Amino acid sequence: MKLEDFDGNNAAIHDKQEDIPANRSGNTPFSKVLADAVSRRDVLRGSVAVAVAGFLAPQDVLARGRGRSMATGGNLINFTPVSIDDYTAQSAGATIPVISPDYEYQPLIPWGTPIKPNVPAYTGDPNTRPSSWEQENQIGIGHDGMWLFAENGTSNNGGMLCINHEFGTNPHVLGKSFPESLEDVRVSQAAHGCSAVYVGNHNGKWDIDVHDWRNRRITVNTPVEFDGPVAGTEFLQNAGGNMPMGTVNNCGNGYTPWGTYLTCEENFNGYFGYNDPNFELNEKQQRYGFDDDGFGYGWHVFDERFDLSNPDYANEYNRFGWIVEIDPQNPDKPPVKHTALGNFKHEGIAIRETQTGKLHCYMGDDQRFDYCYKFVTRSSWRKALSRGVSPLAEGTLYVARFNADGTGDWLELSMNNPLLAARFSSQAELLINTRIAADIVGATPMDRPEWTTIAADNESVFWTLTNNSQRTEPNAANPQAPNSDGHIIKTCDRGEGNGKKFDWDFFILASDTRGTEGVFTDPDAAYADRDGRLFIGTDGGQPDGLQDQLTVFDTTEATPTPKRLFVGVASDEITGWAQTPDQTVAMINMQHPGNGSPSRTNFPAPTDGETIPRDCTIVITRKDGGVVGS
Repeated sequence: MKLEDFDGNNAAIHDKQEDIPANRSGNTPFSKVLADAVSRRDVLRGSVAVAVAGFLAPQDVLARGRGRSMATGGNLINFTPVSIDDYTAQSAGATIPVISPDYEYQPLIPWGTPIKPNVPAYTGDPNTRPSSWEQENQIGIGHDGMWLFAENGTSNNGGMLCINHEFGTNPHVLGKSFPESLEDVRVSQAAHGCSAVYVGNHNGKWDIDVHDWRNRRITVNTPVEFDGPVAGTEFLQNAGGNMPMGTVNNCGNGYTPWGTYLTCEENFNGYFGYNDPNFELNEKQQRYGFDDDGFGYGWHVFDERFDLSNPDYANEYNRFGWIVEIDPQNPDKPPVKHTALGNFKHEGIAIRETQTGKLHCYMGDDQRFDYCYKFVTRSSWRKALSRGVSPLAEGTLYVARFNADGTGDWLELSMNNPLLAARFSSQAELLINTRIAADIVGATPMDRPEWTTIAADNESVFWTLTNNSQRTEPNAANPQAPNSDGHIIKTCDRGEGNGKKFDWDFFILASDTRGTEGVFTDPDAAYADRDGRLFIGTDGGQPDGLQDQLTVFDTTEATPTPKRLFVGVASDEITGWAQTPDQTVAMINMQHPGNGSPSRTNFPAPTDGETIPRDCTIVITRKDGGVVGS
């Protein structure tokens, strides 16, 4: 697809690609699971949520906790939500955000903010764009997942902020529809990746310290390393002999118990193309959605690394689509790509430590009709580190099958499975083709699995499923065709260690909020705090004149009700989450405000109709200094 076909609409480019299912496995879809369990008569009696409540896993199973009571309370949220009427009255044509009257916000590190001394700032001048050198030393574009690593682990006034830069289209970054040189491509590549920067609170205002020695950018051209079963194999080698470099389309995120950042490579296929018209895509490339020009960035025209048809770089595409670990405290340490966690369009990762010290890592593959995954470490993470081995280098990968009775199975993706041993020659080959392996074992195709987050009980997991525009058959639990609203699922593994069974239930179906004051659709970014609040950022066209929003649930309520905390500007997306240890300062990201069009908004600059809007982080605090979300 050509970039110009979308008139510079960043979100549309990616959504269009996600609208195209790459899964042709024929596995039983989630909609069929639900249809088998709930009759249409049940739905007609009431809401979908009521209809499903009777057959899914019991709430006492899903709500059980270790050391925390999850009894219903409903006292965690006391702020005044942003009403639909208040938003439409205050948003000034959706050019500025609107926040609860109990809160205030501050823009932080917009695209183009220098991260080092003597680097010019890009302020949104429509007549200029950063050079590649400038962009390599500035905050990138497409702010998405992030985490704040508090100084000394305890400070509420500063720390290293790691932030993803998912994407930025050519019209936005370059001011043109297509690159005209390798320098243009380098500018675009430098706008992607991640930033690790020190931010601090100075007299109530948060800003970046450009003099902190740890500040760095990780871009498409930063040297990286690999570990796990695929490291050192032929699947990552190119005839041209180029060293592995870069990370791209960094969407959701996670963080480890030992203080490092995990960034997730999602739609990496969109940055590749091919110049040879006779080139034919192989099985994996078809399953992962590669085509001749990807998202229209044109990198493959000037940078041979991204030309699928160039035999010297035949395996370059295998170097992307991983979970990547970054040490925010050591700028000299290369990012590490963990191949044991599988190769697919990683949206996010949430890590739960079990009583044995093993880690359960939950991940979604963000495409319509793709899957939910879990990785279990081989040993306690402390034992692994004591051996000088990354805990994420060794373990077992699973994919989810959802059953109609409210149970589920974690299906092992290893050579221990005869079906997979008959198809692949090694665990490395299996992991390179994770989607195909999941097809073979019979995983359940889902409606765009995106973020995951661990509930306050440290046992349950929330999964956001944004939508599925390709659904053609309505059923009792998903009565929309297509499924335009999305939903959130809650799962709970049975047992410690390598438990292969889980229970599941709906947390909420967004369609059930239609016609209410708290209406929201397209759940995406997710974060559960330690008290029982669940924060959801949306990505999609919101009803009733709203823009994308941050909404909050009290998960201790018998029937959780969304409360709207923040609403963004025209054509943006609310992404990411970070907070101080005392939870009194939270940060979210506003991605592609106005889709880069100054006619829609100039945020975070004052409204002038000319300045290009810029992705930025939003710092949120209660006016009374209380916990964010309360």
